[in-house]
Amino acid sequence: QVNFVACQLVALFAAFWFRIYLSPGKTSPLARHTFATIFGIYFVIFCFGWYSAHLFVLVLMCYGILVTASVSNIHRYSFFVAMGYLTICHVSRIYIFHYGILTTDFSGPLMIVTQKITTLAFQVHDGLGRRAEDLSAEQHRLAVKVKPSFLEYLSYLLNFMSVIAGPCNNFKDYIAFIEGRHVHMKLLEVNWKEKGSHSLPEPSPTGAVIHKLCVTGVSLLLFLTLTKTFPVTSLADDWFVHKANFLTRLGYLYVVMQASKPKYYLAWTLADAVNNAAGFGFSGVDQNGNFCWDLLSNLNIWKIETATSFKMYLGNWNIQTATWLKRVCYERVPWYPTVFTFILSALWHGVYPGYYFTFLTGILVTVAARTVRNNCRHYFLSSKVLKVAYDVATWAATQLAVSYTVAPFVMLAVEPTISLYRSMYFYLHILSLLVILFLPIRPQAHIQRQPQNSVNRKKTD
Repeated sequence: QVNFVACQLVALFAAFWFRIYLSPGKTSPLARHTFATIFGIYFVIFCFGWYSAHLFVLVLMCYGILVTASVSNIHRYSFFVAMGYLTICHVSRIYIFHYGILTTDFSGPLMIVTQKITTLAFQVHDGLGRRAEDLSAEQHRLAVKVKPSFLEYLSYLLNFMSVIAGPCNNFKDYIAFIEGRHVHMKLLEVNWKEKGSHSLPEPSPTGAVIHKLCVTGVSLLLFLTLTKTFPVTSLADDWFVHKANFLTRLGYLYVVMQASKPKYYLAWTLADAVNNAAGFGFSGVDQNGNFCWDLLSNLNIWKIETATSFKMYLGNWNIQTATWLKRVCYERVPWYPTVFTFILSALWHGVYPGYYFTFLTGILVTVAARTVRNNCRHYFLSSKVLKVAYDVATWAATQLAVSYTVAPFVMLAVEPTISLYRSMYFYLHILSLLVILFLPIRPQAHIQRQPQNSVNRKKTD
């Protein structure tokens, strides 16, 4: 953990230096790719020693697939090799490290690299192996029509800005950043020249970086105080399991799960700041005309803490992983996309039983929450008072449901998970099943997952 934080802080200063002294106007893409790759490889070796070999083996294997496999199968081979190797490593790390204790180890970077490998493989398949009319607008925009060179591949997967903590990003966005087209490309996407300006500005990420570093500092303070005061292990204590009443357990579970968040806020916000400091992560202009640097943001803390639905909560937590799951699974599988997406998410995270308790419970709660919303929400839209009451009730229900659902994710092992759920009388499982069984399944506005925004149908739509 010390090495992780040290590397990220060094990466932050290196990112500023990279943006100022190796800017696209002063340096060739070749030099930028080379520096980003070499520095990233050094970070991995410094943090994880010989375990970093796993990363390099996977990268080399998948590059071999990229250059030798047919474009019609490149995504399948890359996906199964990357996920298979990651799963083998997840199994082995349980024996290398202590079962039931999560450590900062080589699997973190391996998970990020797996996301990038599969993202690129699917985008190459879209660009070279599918017809344009079969792609959605987003798939068409992100499709890669030329296979990357070896250096581009290494730079995309192992650059120092994201190799330790991510996040995953799109290959075309990364190449545009290295070549100096990233910011202008995003401005042109929002038709900046139509806003009355004759030239494209050069937005500075400094303000965004300072803001994210402040969030990182607060998260670190909370981690050193709140997280230590309310450890997850206390959920297995005798007083909680056998002596506290149900309402006390419910409230304490919420507090403990809140206390477990700062480390994620810290790691993801710092990683976002590192990328922004290098000049990567510009996403365009918001409705007020402000420049935004949230292309790579992994979370929206305000929306997480004020979420009034399970979907809203998940949509603002680990955003880039959710986007990856959508692009490589949800949009691609023909049957039960929600179920397969949850299963893939669990496999990607690892083989600890707690992950599967969380994601299988998540499927149940998601379906139940959707059913309740479709049956009840319209009754509360007739007045502001009712709407506020509905929002308060759904906020409380969402926060308690998330705490219950994700507790096994941080407890990891079977025994404490079963002990916790037994002490809570499996209340959310039972409520969710009753909702699904007895409330009518009302049809919701159907949104096809097929390429409804196909580039060929923009005009007619």
